[in-house]
Amino acid sequence: VTITTRQLVSHLSGIRHYEKDITKVKEEKEKANKALKLAKSHQDKEQKAKEGKGLENTDCVKQKKEHDSEIKRRNSKPGRNDKEFEQEEYYLKEKFESVIESLKIFKNDPLFFKPGSQFLYSTYGFTLLSAVVERASGQKFTDYMLKMFRDLDMLSTVLDDNEAMIYNRARCYIYNKKGRLVNAPYVDNSYKWAGGGFLSSVGDLLKFGNALLYSYQAGQFKNKNGKLLPGYLKPSTVAMMWTPVPKTEVSWDRDGKYAMAWAVVEKNQQYGCCRQQRHYASHTGGAVGASSVLLILPEELDPEVVGTWPVAPPRGVIVTIICNMQSVSLNSTALKIAREFDKEKWAQ
Repeated sequence: VTITTRQLVSHLSGIRHYEKDITKVKEEKEKANKALKLAKSHQDKEQKAKEGKGLENTDCVKQKKEHDSEIKRRNSKPGRNDKEFEQEEYYLKEKFESVIESLKIFKNDPLFFKPGSQFLYSTYGFTLLSAVVERASGQKFTDYMLKMFRDLDMLSTVLDDNEAMIYNRARCYIYNKKGRLVNAPYVDNSYKWAGGGFLSSVGDLLKFGNALLYSYQAGQFKNKNGKLLPGYLKPSTVAMMWTPVPKTEVSWDRDGKYAMAWAVVEKNQQYGCCRQQRHYASHTGGAVGASSVLLILPEELDPEVVGTWPVAPPRGVIVTIICNMQSVSLNSTALKIAREFDKEKWAQ
């Protein structure tokens, strides 16, 4: 078979995640799909009820309960829960000297499906992608990334190297089987630098989000007297990265699709004065003892304002949360925060 880099960044490669048993993966997917169908059914019933007339108060209470339960389901992570962290490979302690060496973990395992035919989130797909970057750049992947972080002024973003003395490195925590808070176990992340091996700060992640948003919007603004510098990436590149890819799905927002290393929700509103989807891009992170999210909500630019100085990119809201606690769902919280700031901006 042929596996492309585009399939790797969109998790369509067929390379396994931490679970080696394809039967268990299929069972989890079926459960997630049933949960989504049930949520959709409740949503449809609620819509029909709203369209009806003379609803009794008891019906309204029932609708509210159904709506609340649907919201909880929407904000949950289908197929991603505490059971995921029962996989042994999350807790590897072996130190790999290169990304090429770390490929031995999965390189002889069968593909779960034909590349391009199905979606399966795979950290190891990104390990292979890091090997591609290493060969294409002619540099060690870690050196290549650290140079990029320096270009982006992300000076607090470093490798999560257990041996290195890292200033202000946070301790990580988990709940044990008895529900008590304990220190997270020791792991060596050298087997997955690209899929969860860097440490960062909220300040650095905000810089990263703003650099992407600036690049995304820079082409829409007129460059007066050369005052507007180009973005780190071309606008077309970011637009491509944020274009939903067919056959993909997103565990942390069922309205979204996976794009190229980002989850994307597109702008959509079917009825007046009803639920509105705003365009945003985000990604959550889950590791042993830690959770995170980076969410970018671009401003809906007014064509009459675009091109007038001093209005300049980046225009929108960036929200990032880093939590030194395992299995914390953060995307819905980040989206609520972003919407509040966005609402406040337009109120002014």
